[in-house]
Amino acid sequence: MLVLKSSLLNRFPQVVFGFSTKVGLRRSKPYYFNMSLSVQDSQELVLQNRNYFFRRLGLNDSTVATQKQVHGDKVTFIDEGTNCGESDAMLTDKPNLGLAISSADCPAIFLCDTKKRVIAAVHSGWRGTEKKILLKVLTRLKEDFNSNPVDLIAYVAPSISQKNYEVGEEVASIFDSKYSIKKNSKYLLDLQKVNRDMMINFGMLKKNIQVSSLCSYEMNDLLHSYRRDGERSGRAFGVIAMKEN
Repeated sequence: MLVLKSSLLNRFPQVVFGFSTKVGLRRSKPYYFNMSLSVQDSQELVLQNRNYFFRRLGLNDSTVATQKQVHGDKVTFIDEGTNCGESDAMLTDKPNLGLAISSADCPAIFLCDTKKRVIAAVHSGWRGTEKKILLKVLTRLKEDFNSNPVDLIAYVAPSISQKNYEVGEEVASIFDSKYSIKKNSKYLLDLQKVNRDMMINFGMLKKNIQVSSLCSYEMNDLLHSYRRDGERSGRAFGVIAMKEN
Protein backbone atom coordinates (compact mmCIF):
# COMPACT_ATOMS: atom_id res chain seq x y z
CA MET A 1 0.00 0.00 0.00
CA LEU A 2 1.02 3.61 -0.50
CA VAL A 3 1.02 5.84 2.59
CA LEU A 4 1.73 9.56 2.25
CA LYS A 5 4.04 11.20 4.77
CA SER A 6 4.87 14.76 5.76
CA SER A 7 8.47 15.89 5.27
CA LEU A 8 7.92 18.34 8.14
CA LEU A 9 6.51 15.83 10.62
CA ASN A 10 9.18 13.33 9.58
CA ARG A 11 11.77 15.59 11.24
CA PHE A 12 10.41 14.52 14.60
CA PRO A 13 11.05 10.81 15.26
CA GLN A 14 8.62 10.80 18.17
CA VAL A 15 5.72 11.72 15.86
CA VAL A 16 3.88 9.00 13.96
CA PHE A 17 1.94 10.13 10.89
CA GLY A 18 0.48 8.67 7.74
CA PHE A 19 -2.22 9.54 5.19
CA SER A 20 -3.83 6.69 3.28
CA THR A 21 -4.43 6.60 -0.46
CA LYS A 22 -6.55 4.59 -2.89
CA VAL A 23 -3.56 2.29 -3.30
CA GLY A 24 -3.91 -0.41 -0.67
CA LEU A 25 -5.18 -3.96 -0.53
CA ARG A 26 -6.63 -5.32 -3.76
CA ARG A 27 -9.97 -3.54 -3.63
CA SER A 28 -12.22 -2.90 -6.61
CA LYS A 29 -13.79 0.38 -7.66
CA PRO A 30 -15.58 2.54 -6.78
CA TYR A 31 -14.37 2.62 -3.16
CA TYR A 32 -10.87 1.16 -3.50
CA PHE A 33 -8.89 1.34 -0.23
CA ASN A 34 -11.69 3.06 1.70
CA MET A 35 -11.56 3.88 5.41
CA SER A 36 -15.13 5.07 6.00
CA LEU A 37 -18.07 3.15 7.42
CA SER A 38 -20.37 5.93 6.19
CA VAL A 39 -20.31 4.96 2.50
CA GLN A 40 -21.90 1.92 0.86
CA ASP A 41 -18.78 -0.17 1.22
CA SER A 42 -18.53 -3.51 3.02
CA GLN A 43 -18.03 -3.00 6.76
CA GLU A 44 -15.83 -6.08 6.88
CA LEU A 45 -13.55 -4.71 4.14
CA VAL A 46 -13.39 -1.27 5.74
CA LEU A 47 -12.31 -2.72 9.08
CA GLN A 48 -9.70 -4.82 7.29
CA ASN A 49 -8.44 -1.69 5.51
CA ARG A 50 -8.22 0.23 8.77
CA ASN A 51 -6.38 -2.51 10.60
CA TYR A 52 -3.92 -2.94 7.74
CA PHE A 53 -3.26 0.82 7.60
CA PHE A 54 -2.95 1.18 11.37
CA ARG A 55 -0.45 -1.67 11.56
CA ARG A 56 1.70 0.07 8.95
CA LEU A 57 1.95 2.95 11.42
CA GLY A 58 2.72 0.71 14.39
CA LEU A 59 -0.80 1.11 15.78
CA ASN A 60 -4.00 -0.97 15.84
CA ASP A 61 -7.75 -0.45 16.04
CA SER A 62 -7.63 -0.30 19.85
CA THR A 63 -5.02 2.47 19.85
CA VAL A 64 -6.61 4.82 17.29
CA ALA A 65 -9.50 7.16 18.07
CA THR A 66 -12.09 7.99 15.42
CA GLN A 67 -15.09 10.31 15.28
CA LYS A 68 -18.29 10.86 13.33
CA GLN A 69 -17.52 14.06 11.43
CA VAL A 70 -20.50 16.38 11.09
CA HIS A 71 -18.94 19.62 9.80
CA GLY A 72 -19.32 21.23 13.21
CA ASP A 73 -16.88 22.81 15.66
CA LYS A 74 -16.86 20.35 18.54
CA VAL A 75 -13.39 19.57 19.89
CA THR A 76 -12.98 16.37 21.93
CA PHE A 77 -10.22 15.38 24.33
CA ILE A 78 -9.29 11.73 23.75
CA ASP A 79 -7.69 9.38 26.26
CA GLU A 80 -8.38 6.00 24.64
CA GLY A 81 -8.75 4.38 21.25
CA THR A 82 -12.47 4.60 20.65
CA ASN A 83 -15.12 6.27 18.53
CA CYS A 84 -15.83 9.52 20.34
CA GLY A 85 -19.14 10.17 18.57
CA GLU A 86 -20.01 13.37 16.74
CA SER A 87 -16.97 15.62 16.64
CA ASP A 88 -14.70 17.30 14.09
CA ALA A 89 -11.49 17.68 16.08
CA MET A 90 -9.64 15.60 18.64
CA LEU A 91 -6.64 16.23 20.85
CA THR A 92 -4.68 14.16 23.31
CA ASP A 93 -1.57 14.10 25.47
CA LYS A 94 -1.67 10.31 25.79
CA PRO A 95 1.35 8.55 24.24
CA ASN A 96 0.91 5.91 21.53
CA LEU A 97 -2.68 6.99 20.91
CA GLY A 98 -3.57 7.78 17.31
CA LEU A 99 -6.10 10.37 16.15
CA ALA A 100 -7.78 9.66 12.80
CA ILE A 101 -9.37 12.17 10.43
CA SER A 102 -11.47 11.04 7.47
CA SER A 103 -11.05 13.04 4.27
CA ALA A 104 -12.14 13.13 0.64
CA ASP A 105 -11.51 16.82 -0.26
CA CYS A 106 -11.87 18.71 3.04
CA PRO A 107 -8.64 19.90 4.67
CA ALA A 108 -7.45 17.52 7.37
CA ILE A 109 -5.04 19.34 9.67
CA PHE A 110 -2.61 17.63 12.03
CA LEU A 111 -0.87 19.47 14.86
CA CYS A 112 1.79 18.55 17.38
CA ASP A 113 3.76 20.18 20.17
CA THR A 114 6.77 17.98 20.79
CA LYS A 115 7.77 19.97 23.89
CA LYS A 116 4.41 19.56 25.65
CA ARG A 117 3.90 16.18 23.96
CA VAL A 118 0.38 16.89 22.77
CA ILE A 119 -1.23 16.30 19.36
CA ALA A 120 -4.44 17.33 17.61
CA ALA A 121 -6.29 16.37 14.45
CA VAL A 122 -8.87 18.59 12.75
CA HIS A 123 -11.47 18.15 10.00
CA SER A 124 -12.13 21.60 8.53
CA GLY A 125 -14.38 21.83 5.46
CA TRP A 126 -15.91 25.18 4.64
CA ARG A 127 -18.45 24.91 7.45
CA GLY A 128 -15.81 24.02 10.02
CA THR A 129 -13.55 26.74 8.67
CA GLU A 130 -16.39 29.26 8.93
CA LYS A 131 -16.82 28.21 12.57
CA LYS A 132 -13.06 28.53 13.10
CA ILE A 133 -12.70 25.02 14.47
CA LEU A 134 -8.94 25.16 13.91
CA LEU A 135 -8.67 28.34 15.98
CA LYS A 136 -10.62 26.63 18.76
CA VAL A 137 -8.17 23.73 18.73
CA LEU A 138 -5.20 26.09 18.81
CA THR A 139 -6.75 27.93 21.74
CA ARG A 140 -7.31 24.65 23.61
CA LEU A 141 -3.68 23.68 23.06
CA LYS A 142 -2.53 27.01 24.46
CA GLU A 143 -4.93 27.21 27.40
CA ASP A 144 -5.22 23.56 28.42
CA PHE A 145 -1.68 22.36 27.66
CA ASN A 146 0.29 25.60 27.85
CA SER A 147 1.53 25.21 24.27
CA ASN A 148 3.49 28.12 22.86
CA PRO A 149 2.27 28.87 19.30
CA VAL A 150 5.87 29.09 18.07
CA ASP A 151 6.39 25.46 19.13
CA LEU A 152 3.39 24.09 17.25
CA ILE A 153 3.97 22.08 14.07
CA ALA A 154 1.20 21.65 11.48
CA TYR A 155 0.58 19.60 8.37
CA VAL A 156 -2.40 20.20 6.09
CA ALA A 157 -2.99 16.92 4.26
CA PRO A 158 -3.98 16.58 0.59
CA SER A 159 -7.31 18.28 -0.09
CA ILE A 160 -9.11 19.96 -2.95
CA SER A 161 -7.18 22.88 -4.47
CA GLN A 162 -8.61 26.34 -5.03
CA LYS A 163 -8.80 25.97 -8.81
CA ASN A 164 -11.07 22.94 -8.40
CA TYR A 165 -13.16 24.07 -5.42
CA GLU A 166 -16.10 25.89 -6.93
CA VAL A 167 -18.68 27.35 -4.55
CA GLY A 168 -21.62 29.72 -4.74
CA GLU A 169 -21.61 33.33 -3.66
CA GLU A 170 -23.39 32.40 -0.42
CA VAL A 171 -20.34 30.38 0.65
CA ALA A 172 -17.63 32.63 -0.81
CA SER A 173 -19.12 35.70 0.88
CA ILE A 174 -18.55 34.13 4.31
CA PHE A 175 -14.80 34.56 3.88
CA ASP A 176 -12.61 37.54 3.07
CA SER A 177 -12.59 38.21 -0.66
CA LYS A 178 -8.84 37.57 -0.82
CA TYR A 179 -9.57 33.86 -0.43
CA SER A 180 -11.73 33.50 -3.54
CA ILE A 181 -11.56 34.12 -7.28
CA LYS A 182 -14.74 34.89 -9.22
CA LYS A 183 -15.42 32.47 -12.06
CA ASN A 184 -18.53 33.39 -14.03
CA SER A 185 -21.39 33.12 -11.52
CA LYS A 186 -19.32 30.97 -9.15
CA TYR A 187 -16.23 31.41 -6.98
CA LEU A 188 -13.06 29.40 -6.44
CA LEU A 189 -12.37 29.17 -2.70
CA ASP A 190 -8.98 28.54 -1.09
CA LEU A 191 -9.71 26.75 2.20
CA GLN A 192 -6.06 25.80 2.69
CA LYS A 193 -5.03 29.45 2.74
CA VAL A 194 -7.83 30.42 5.15
CA ASN A 195 -6.63 27.82 7.63
CA ARG A 196 -2.95 28.58 7.07
CA ASP A 197 -3.56 32.26 7.76
CA MET A 198 -5.51 31.29 10.88
CA MET A 199 -2.45 29.48 12.19
CA ILE A 200 -0.06 32.31 11.33
CA ASN A 201 -2.35 34.93 12.90
CA PHE A 202 -2.42 32.79 16.04
CA GLY A 203 1.35 33.08 16.28
CA MET A 204 2.60 29.93 14.58
CA LEU A 205 5.75 30.20 12.51
CA LYS A 206 5.48 29.87 8.73
CA LYS A 207 8.37 27.40 8.72
CA ASN A 208 6.36 25.15 11.05
CA ILE A 209 3.42 24.82 8.66
CA GLN A 210 3.38 22.47 5.68
CA VAL A 211 0.48 22.45 3.22
CA SER A 212 0.40 19.50 0.85
CA SER A 213 0.52 20.46 -2.82
CA LEU A 214 -1.49 17.38 -3.82
CA CYS A 215 -5.04 18.08 -4.97
CA SER A 216 -7.51 15.35 -4.05
CA TYR A 217 -9.74 16.27 -7.03
CA GLU A 218 -6.96 15.98 -9.60
CA MET A 219 -5.20 12.87 -8.28
CA ASN A 220 -7.79 10.38 -9.49
CA ASP A 221 -5.48 7.35 -9.29
CA LEU A 222 -4.21 8.25 -5.84
CA LEU A 223 -6.74 10.15 -3.73
CA HIS A 224 -10.42 9.96 -2.85
CA SER A 225 -12.55 12.96 -3.85
CA TYR A 226 -16.22 13.48 -3.07
CA ARG A 227 -16.39 16.52 -5.35
CA ARG A 228 -15.12 14.37 -8.23
CA ASP A 229 -16.86 11.05 -7.55
CA GLY A 230 -19.88 11.91 -5.41
CA GLU A 231 -21.52 9.02 -3.58
CA ARG A 232 -19.08 6.63 -5.25
CA SER A 233 -16.14 8.15 -3.42
CA GLY A 234 -14.30 6.37 -0.65
CA ARG A 235 -12.51 8.18 2.17
CA ALA A 236 -8.90 8.43 3.26
CA PHE A 237 -7.63 8.39 6.83
CA GLY A 238 -4.90 10.61 8.19
CA VAL A 239 -3.55 9.44 11.55
CA ILE A 240 -1.18 11.17 13.96
CA ALA A 241 0.25 9.83 17.22
CA MET A 242 3.04 10.70 19.67
CA LYS A 243 5.39 7.94 20.77
CA GLU A 244 6.14 7.43 24.42
CA ASN A 245 9.50 8.74 25.65
